[in-house]
Amino acid sequence: MGTITFDTHKFIRRLETAGFTPNQAEAVADAFKNAQEEQRPVTQEYLDYRLKTDLAELKFDLIKWMTGALVAQIAVIAALVKLL
Repeated sequence: MGTITFDTHKFIRRLETAGFTPNQAEAVADAFKNAQEEQRPVTQEYLDYRLKTDLAELKFDLIKWMTGALVAQIAVIAALVKLL
């Protein structure tokens, strides 16, 4: 996975131009850089796993719903046949 380059010096200069003190600008740049480094990248394998898991849950819910509908239809048909 490619890394994103971050020019902290340019970022600090931009913050100072916007009115930050040098200490504030450095603190913000450090915090921003740390936040970028702590970011956990998502791999394609993890996305594939999540997709398969979601599809399996959906399939289970669909089968459960269809089974309930089938039982209800059988009960309705049995009641109608009994009435005739």
